[in-house]
Amino acid sequence: MRRLLLVPALLLFSFSFAGVVDGEEYLNGITWTPTPIVAPGATDDAPPADAVVLFDGTDFSHWNGAESWTIEDGAAVVGKRQITSKEEFGDCQVHVEWSAPLPAKGKGQGRGNSGIFLMGRYELQVLDSYDNETYFDGQAGAIYKQTPPAVNAMRPPGEWNTYDIAWTAPRFNEDGTLKSPAAITVLHNGVLIQNNFQLKGDTPFNRAPEYKAHGEKGPISIQDHNNPVRFRNIWVREFKAAQGEATEAPHLR
Repeated sequence: MRRLLLVPALLLFSFSFAGVVDGEEYLNGITWTPTPIVAPGATDDAPPADAVVLFDGTDFSHWNGAESWTIEDGAAVVGKRQITSKEEFGDCQVHVEWSAPLPAKGKGQGRGNSGIFLMGRYELQVLDSYDNETYFDGQAGAIYKQTPPAVNAMRPPGEWNTYDIAWTAPRFNEDGTLKSPAAITVLHNGVLIQNNFQLKGDTPFNRAPEYKAHGEKGPISIQDHNNPVRFRNIWVREFKAAQGEATEAPHLR
């Protein structure tokens, strides 16, 4: 019986393989633009060749508002008021490393609080969430007041955390209405915590989120919340999807 069952399967495989050997190949009809070559960083956290390095541990030349921030051992330490990048970005990849203060002081939202604002208005929360309870959509890795992270991947205070962010900017129609929402994917210390989450709008503390039309690009901002959170190795890559044009109908050849 087993031999009889194997015969149809073998025949099907032989016919499929024969089709490949005879030269049948599916073509999608798209002519693609040549793929750009980008040299990766020497290590996983090092900036690729096409990245804009916003902070390399030496100065705040890429930022506005950093007059009261300091640099200690190659890390930017939060001072008074938020800092905002001089460069603006739309769809992009963002790498940020941050460390909650040691010794830990305070609790809830008062412990190691800061935030990464994409386009200056959409916040990915920074908080010392290591053994520190707070409201779920306000912990580290949350899209503030919209969704918690899938898991809590925090390292203890004083150790370095990494956010790797894939950001899709929102699009607006000519009349200012929303065409497509912003979306974000985040890895926290290599752990997937946000998977293409579509934002409901901006991320204020005191009202519901909403979208208001804005430009195709915006700055990166880092929040001051009266806690000396440290940041280092901040870089951004603008993202452009592969480009192609349908030049003929899909077909076999």
